[in-house]
Amino acid sequence: MSPDHETLGRDKQPGRIAGMFDAIAPRYDLLNRVLSVGLDVRWRNRAVRELALRGGETVLDLCTGTADLAIAAATASPGAAHVVGVDFAGRMLRVGQGKLAPRGLARRIRLVQGDAMRIPLASASVDAAMVAFGIRNVERPEAAFADVYRVLRPGGRFAFLEFGVPRIPGVRWAYLAYFRHVLPRIGSRVSGHDSAYTYLPASVGAFPSPGEVAALLSATGFSHVRADSLSFGIVYLYSAVKPVQR
Repeated sequence: MSPDHETLGRDKQPGRIAGMFDAIAPRYDLLNRVLSVGLDVRWRNRAVRELALRGGETVLDLCTGTADLAIAAATASPGAAHVVGVDFAGRMLRVGQGKLAPRGLARRIRLVQGDAMRIPLASASVDAAMVAFGIRNVERPEAAFADVYRVLRPGGRFAFLEFGVPRIPGVRWAYLAYFRHVLPRIGSRVSGHDSAYTYLPASVGAFPSPGEVAALLSATGFSHVRADSLSFGIVYLYSAVKPVQR
């Protein structure tokens, strides 16, 4: 990885990242489907299942973006959860808001502009928390983990998805070739934004390893920490529980 590429992946100034996502907001959902070959829907549904929602819970969707994960959670169980989606990119939230009323979810999902490191919710106010491919974009992931821990009720579950790098040699080679060369070209052409889809592989390369992420979660106080590989290691599903205080 070149120094410039590495710097791009590590530069997480909130204003820069929010501006980048606002710029690609109109094409964000389309690009998710195209660039993941539709697997992003399956990954999000798997994350929601990890929360074991029974209906009636209050769920935090941090870094909600255009609210796809929030929608998946709100419609996952017969009793339906209520979801609070938080993101710092206002234009992404506006795209998400436009998807709620047509699905009859305007009362069940509330979208709020806010910082993942200072979540605008009261302590112990949510039953579960989730993130889809957003922790990597937070300036200090450990601060986001600490604030998720704060807003979760004791016994609450936390599940989040993040990209990884496959370990199987042939899969790893094909994945890295696609991720570093093909994906940025398609993303730039469709979104009209030169750097957003160059930042994506750079930020994945700069993100801590699954073992390091699990260690951060444990150090925050979470128990039952797991890092499960999905799709040959292209994505990891992290899960943890806030212990019940005795």
